[in-house]
Amino acid sequence: MKKIQFSKPFINFLLIGLSILTVSRFILFFIFKSRVTETPNYGLIFPIGLRMDLIALCYLLFLPVALIALVPDSFLKKIQGFLTVYFILFLTLILFLELSTLDFINEYDVRPNKLFIDYLIYPKEVVGTLLKSYLSSIFVTIIVLAGFVYALIRYRKPLFEIRETNYKTKLLVFPLIAFFVFFGARSSLTSKRPINASNAIFSTDHLTNSLGLNSFYTVTFALYSMKNEINPEKMYGKMDYAEAISRVKKYMDVKPADFTDDSIPLLHIQKADSIKKRPYNVVIILEESLGAEYVGSLGGLPLTPEFDKLTKEGTLFTNLFSTGTRSVRGIEAVVTGFLPSPSESVVKLNNSQKDFYTIASLLKQKGYDTSFIYGGMANFDNMGAFFSGNGFDKIIDEDDFDSKKSAFHGTWGWSDEDVMAKANNYFKSLGDKPFVSLVFSSSNHEPFEFPDGRIKFYDKQKNTVNNAMKYADYSIGQFFKQAQKEEYYKNTIFLVIADHNTRTYGKHLVPINKFHIPALIIGPNVPKDEKYKKLCSQIDIQPTLLGKIGMDIKTPMAGRNLFQLSGSIPGRAIMQFNDINAFRVENEVVIMQPNKKPQQFHVEKDTIFTPQKLDDNLAKDALAHVIVPYYLYNHRKYRLK
Repeated sequence: MKKIQFSKPFINFLLIGLSILTVSRFILFFIFKSRVTETPNYGLIFPIGLRMDLIALCYLLFLPVALIALVPDSFLKKIQGFLTVYFILFLTLILFLELSTLDFINEYDVRPNKLFIDYLIYPKEVVGTLLKSYLSSIFVTIIVLAGFVYALIRYRKPLFEIRETNYKTKLLVFPLIAFFVFFGARSSLTSKRPINASNAIFSTDHLTNSLGLNSFYTVTFALYSMKNEINPEKMYGKMDYAEAISRVKKYMDVKPADFTDDSIPLLHIQKADSIKKRPYNVVIILEESLGAEYVGSLGGLPLTPEFDKLTKEGTLFTNLFSTGTRSVRGIEAVVTGFLPSPSESVVKLNNSQKDFYTIASLLKQKGYDTSFIYGGMANFDNMGAFFSGNGFDKIIDEDDFDSKKSAFHGTWGWSDEDVMAKANNYFKSLGDKPFVSLVFSSSNHEPFEFPDGRIKFYDKQKNTVNNAMKYADYSIGQFFKQAQKEEYYKNTIFLVIADHNTRTYGKHLVPINKFHIPALIIGPNVPKDEKYKKLCSQIDIQPTLLGKIGMDIKTPMAGRNLFQLSGSIPGRAIMQFNDINAFRVENEVVIMQPNKKPQQFHVEKDTIFTPQKLDDNLAKDALAHVIVPYYLYNHRKYRLK
């Protein structure tokens, strides 16, 4: 009888894969050791990591095991090439993802996930950013991968060659091997469901938790989870829709009589503080990545002298929190007022590409000119399609700028000062026609490119986040200097607000302090040199702005008019960090993770989290705020009548 050798390729694949993942985990541990060791029992990342690595590798072994064990020897040579390519391909992919992990963590404070997949469909912007910001990493990755692939190909026969084995013997041994592969992939024989990413959570520091995973697992799990991403009931728990809507309504500060249509549950009348014969224009300047930590008037670095001066002209919201960590989430909150959900932003979802509420669709009905002005390509993150289908008639993007008259073009398009100048000229051209416009900046986006001679550098090296922030602030100042000379200025309400912070990271499940952003409203009838200090959310800003526009309106927004909010009503903010949601009321925050019981913390200074006994009623409110957006989106009930 021939020796049983058909298992050798499996063992080699398993050992090489485990070696890659284990070495990578140790390297990441030592790089982030000072932070990871703050977590009690941090050593668990290694046994948890080994378990998760075996799960990923055993899943990959299902197909080869079945083929080698069940295919007769006469066909082995025909599948040898396929299996060799299979083993080399997946080992190379595993290594590539681990090599990409450090830069991804430095940017997003977590292992590669759905964001890694999302950005692959925008090669122009992403490749430009990678070449300018991560050239050395790319070079090292290419060299290592090339050497690795060369070695695998050269030694493919001793590593992956299928040895002939008695067919009957293979059939006898196969059940045993199949059991070990199945057990390795499932990692449990007693649990009703297979082990998944939630089983790697043992601390309140999401980075430490993610080190117990591997990047192949996190990326493939993100792909797999996309089928559930618009259904929070499968992630956080079920709730009757009527109860969920009722719980959201109690936070809206709207009288029952002001809800106008049962078929659109949140549609309500919002009354203006005064009625104007000629309602005001609206200009929203959405600032890329302008976290509070970069804003001098919010206690951050002294990088925003122009913005800080402008705070004397309006109301600054000092305790405002973004709903997410990406531009499309900021657009969702500011332009549509939609509650953040565990799904992708509505900017990119199918059911929201037409007849979905936006400030443009509202004011277009009132005769307003509606525009979106951006220095890059409007098709990025599906912005152009979403805006065009939801009330924005004029889309001005990269191709609409005159290169001879513009100052600077970088990876993400034309510079902020070019965008601001373009916006001012467009507003002037409208004459007496009322208008609403979204102006989106991009210069303070990595690789942080901007024209020379505009600012005094904060950092010695030019292309840094701090210098880019300072240039973005310079451009804001230039815009207001231009706008103040124009006729439209005195009849316009301006909102300057960030979409999110630059990097959202920290040792807590949701690093709340990194969601802190500025918002400033300037215009007629807006209190000057005022600071609104109560806790509030990005979704509250559009209702607050519209309260000053000079006419009563109807909207389906769940946000609150902060200018009219009673001082006795507690502040509220909602934040989403990857697949983790935080619902905060004053200093109590409920954290919801997929397939886990909610946790509650008392928060001080946005950084000190003290575990609390879970308030079941508050936890239900938190769940309601992710169930309702799912219901409204899925049933197309977030619209105007």
